Amino acid sequence: MMKKLIKESGIRDIKDLSKRYPKAEIYFHQDLDGVTTAIAMKNYLEQHGISVVGSHVIQYGDKEFSVKKNDATGDVMPVLVDFAHGKPMFVIHTDHHDRQAGAEDTKSTSFRQSRSNVETISQVVSPKEIFPDKDVLLISTVDSANFAKYDISPEQVMNYLFKFDKDSSLLKNKMSMGMVANKLLLAFKNKPGFLETLVMNSTPSLLNILVNIRSIMKEKGYADIPELQKHQKDYVEKMKGYPEVSNNIIVQYGGGSMVKPGSYDRYTPFKNNPEADFLVIAWPMGLLQASCNPFKKDRELKGVNLGDIAQEVLVKWEGQLKQREIPLSTIKWVSEDVKDFGPQSVGFTFKDFVALYGKNYKRKEDGKEELINIGNLMEKPFNQLTEEEIEVLDEVTINAWDIIQANSGGHKCITNISGLMYLGRGKRPPQGKYKYDPNKDDSPSVKFLKMLQKEFVRILQEKISQS
Repeated sequence: MMKKLIKESGIRDIKDLSKRYPKAEIYFHQDLDGVTTAIAMKNYLEQHGISVVGSHVIQYGDKEFSVKKNDATGDVMPVLVDFAHGKPMFVIHTDHHDRQAGAEDTKSTSFRQSRSNVETISQVVSPKEIFPDKDVLLISTVDSANFAKYDISPEQVMNYLFKFDKDSSLLKNKMSMGMVANKLLLAFKNKPGFLETLVMNSTPSLLNILVNIRSIMKEKGYADIPELQKHQKDYVEKMKGYPEVSNNIIVQYGGGSMVKPGSYDRYTPFKNNPEADFLVIAWPMGLLQASCNPFKKDRELKGVNLGDIAQEVLVKWEGQLKQREIPLSTIKWVSEDVKDFGPQSVGFTFKDFVALYGKNYKRKEDGKEELINIGNLMEKPFNQLTEEEIEVLDEVTINAWDIIQANSGGHKCITNISGLMYLGRGKRPPQGKYKYDPNKDDSPSVKFLKMLQKEFVRILQEKISQS
């Protein structure tokens, strides 16, 4: 595999790369910044004679290990954008988050903390601007949820229909148009092939992206604007009074019914409770999220640091979590147990395991041959492993504390505690189909999730009172 470095002035030896790889495929994160970064990267590569022949959505969790394999040994260069978890198969990897994992072996990385990844590609890597600066401003505002700075309301962020306002400035109209493009993109992001088609067919312009979204909606028979608006209105009404609000903290479990297209919006709690300062929401798949109200001018109010609180919460159970060992077999099974996983998927390999969790794992036997054997086994999909092979993977474990630390992160105004889904799993897939029973008690992992949420809220209230 060729290994190249991206510098701020551009991709080093791009001419050599174009000779080695006449074609490229781009893997991108499933949001506005991911889509626009992919479009910007496509434009940049095509300027240098590299034809972009495909694009693929990659998402933390369910889609991270089900994406298509590409080992870069042929004439197609795999490129990863706006994603914090790298893989050795990628020749180019660019991202803007606080920390990354899994790209150490490739050395083909460009990590520059910024408001959005498209800002880096469009205004730093490229010698000439790709997206207009006002488009980059909107994308960065959405990705960082920096709405208060520009007096953006929940209604504007949740709007499905753009109408030019002659009494508003050009910038405000541009921002409103971009918000609608983002909202429609999120409404259909899980439709098969939707985001990939958008990346391949769009030019670096939010207006062009919006036009293409409307065209795809009509061509594919997706829900139209009135239907989306109705579903959203119904959802907002149903969610009124659903979360508990105490001391200006919204405490919520799950997102309610989100099946109908256009219904769910992550900012609904703040629309319904505009005076709230914080949201602490627990998701049953094993995720706890906390955020400031991004629509309030004093979003970083009271001197509270949500990232610090997350660690303070976890420390309470540090001893117990470090005693809980999760087998490699369970991690591989859960990582590959998704509907999109198939023969062409990259799968969860031993390299992924080490990249994400470091070398803190335990094994009952030492030796290079053993690790080689485990590495070879991990190249096979979990559903193709024999019971004897799975038992070998049972011997490699990592404690729950390290798993949660590796999957969690954030900063002062938004943070998450993640990786809890591994705690509630056995060593083998259950027999038969899972059926939800509302009369049964919560599983141990859900009980633990709710305990974390309760403790997070308690400490948050304490910090507010102290300040």
